[in-house]
Amino acid sequence: QVQLVESGGGLVQAGGSLRLSCVPSGAVFSIYKMGWFRQAPGKEREFVAAIPRLGSAGYYADSVKGRFAISRDSTKTTVYLQMNSLKPEDTAVYYCAADTRFGRPYEFNIWGQGTQVTVSS
Repeated sequence: QVQLVESGGGLVQAGGSLRLSCVPSGAVFSIYKMGWFRQAPGKEREFVAAIPRLGSAGYYADSVKGRFAISRDSTKTTVYLQMNSLKPEDTAVYYCAADTRFGRPYEFNIWGQGTQVTVSS
């Protein structure tokens, strides 16, 4: 079993930055990749970014390319989402996700509880 805990959300003005963190616990050796999704009020949850356990190259939704960056710490466990040049449309609950089933690039089966990000105009 893997558990995920996110932190780092908050309120920021448009153009500002935030860094989200996701700490996995439990059977972390079983994680193939980790990622971030977000869900805005009245909208479906959408993919934001992901990074495989092996390798350092992340992949991103077009809406955040060039503004967001996903990375891992040196222990290859904690995953970060650095969000720059934030826009009001980035406002959402952000969820950390993990894949322990070796699924497709956008398939994840473990979810955190979410952290709110609010960008004011």
